[in-house]
Amino acid sequence: MPHPGSYNAVISGTGSYAPPKTLSNEDFAKMVDTSDEWITTRTGIKVRHIAADNETTAQLATEAAGKALTDAGLEATDIELIIVATITPEMVFPSTACFVQDMLGAVNAWAFDLSAACSGFVYGIATAREFVTSGRYKNALVIGAETLSKITDYADRASCVLFGDGAGAVVVERSQDGPLGIIYS
Repeated sequence: MPHPGSYNAVISGTGSYAPPKTLSNEDFAKMVDTSDEWITTRTGIKVRHIAADNETTAQLATEAAGKALTDAGLEATDIELIIVATITPEMVFPSTACFVQDMLGAVNAWAFDLSAACSGFVYGIATAREFVTSGRYKNALVIGAETLSKITDYADRASCVLFGDGAGAVVVERSQDGPLGIIYS
């Protein structure tokens, strides 16, 4: 094995999932004292996706993860680490990442969650990069997933218009090719 730290880490696959149900600004205008113009002017948001009552954070995460694995040309059994960034986990324990690991069939992966709100996915990628460049893992699946609609106060005009549900995933893989890597700006 090369000296730890001699690897590069690259994003080799991406995937996303947004539930089909949506709430538009017009829908919010019927729920709280607001308008499409008020929301759009302040946020730029026109529509947000909402998970079905029986859809979980882990299910959204698994959908996005499957697409990222396909994009990277990997099978679930190839994955060595799963990191899920979420503030809407299935439960306190086990971690949502463990549910994703099970649903994917990623029997060789270590799995844990990060909880850092909006920046969680960025921390997940940074953590995966450190594990991969150190030589500890060949790859990692990083997923940002939320079902914020399940905890949103739809009577609070200031915040209810901001949040929706969905998931995004990337595969971070080891590379020894040139000056490739994950770039921070």
